[in-house]
Amino acid sequence: MDTPSTPSTIQKRNIALYIVLSFVTCGIFGLYWFCTLNDDTNKISGHPEAMGGIVVLLLTIVTCGIYSLFWMYNMGTRIDEAKTQRGMPGGSTGTLYLILTLLGFAWVSEILLQIELNKLAE
Repeated sequence: MDTPSTPSTIQKRNIALYIVLSFVTCGIFGLYWFCTLNDDTNKISGHPEAMGGIVVLLLTIVTCGIYSLFWMYNMGTRIDEAKTQRGMPGGSTGTLYLILTLLGFAWVSEILLQIELNKLAE
């Protein structure tokens, strides 16, 4: 079992391919990507026991997207945790993701989240 001091590794994902697949499938692939973003962030930050991607997706749908505001902030906070664990400077990533989501740019937050995950996967 992983602990916060020994986070799991994750695979790097091709962002351009994921954007194209999300567009071509009319967003269906985007739902899968959303779930993997959650699960990968939980692994890389040392919280594999946290709520799974499918549950987060269902909560987001049931709350008409309101839960995604909390989720975006939480994912940014976990990215900062993972960076700190690796001796990298943290920041206010959660706040950035939340503001972008509030302004209607949740897709940008998800891309930025994947960029950070790809960096941490190295």
